[in-house]
Amino acid sequence: MNQQLAGFAPTPAVARMENHGRTMLKVAMASGRDLFARAGSMVAYEGFIQYEPNPPAVRRIAGQWVTGEGAPVMKCSGDGLLYLADYGADVVVVNLDDDSISVNGTNLLAFDAHLQWGVERVKGLAKFAGQGLWNITVSGTGWVALTSRGTPVVVECGRGEDETYVDPDALVAWSPNLRVKGKRSFKASSLIGRGSGEAFQMAFSGQGVVVVQPSEDSTDRLRVRG
Repeated sequence: MNQQLAGFAPTPAVARMENHGRTMLKVAMASGRDLFARAGSMVAYEGFIQYEPNPPAVRRIAGQWVTGEGAPVMKCSGDGLLYLADYGADVVVVNLDDDSISVNGTNLLAFDAHLQWGVERVKGLAKFAGQGLWNITVSGTGWVALTSRGTPVVVECGRGEDETYVDPDALVAWSPNLRVKGKRSFKASSLIGRGSGEAFQMAFSGQGVVVVQPSEDSTDRLRVRG
């Protein structure tokens, strides 16, 4: 049996964050290198790792990012290997180098605790989405792990004059320097009586990337009314 299972054993860690397969994240934990991770995402660990749910630092920063009893984040510290997952979603690892990324809160799996981060209202969308949408912006130099419901596509903006349009329910992340505005259009399904007739998209322009997942499940989109 051991020989049959050997192909699923983890390889030695060579980076702070790595994929183990498509749907699991492996984090090399070390003393003084704390991690913030989605609460409930731990599936296994080796070594000595401690967890603190909804730590004070998170409560101060994430006043708008609330679900139920508080911000859905735990602080992880210690030495060893930590394995995280989110119900079989694909995991995408990003190594920021004095850079930043704006992430849909439900798609943020983990990030280095020393990175700067905060909850920000997406500008230019208030009239289309009530009082606006909120995203988590992470910046600095360090590691971030995202999740995607299926293999994502990364669309590079700025190649021409055309804007890039994305269904907000399929949006994972984007470059914060991109300009964002809302657009309304009609769904084809409304012609056969299946929809309300109006769809909302987010239009991106400028230099940067947009990460899109192959899912339009509205439960995947975190919308917080401010």
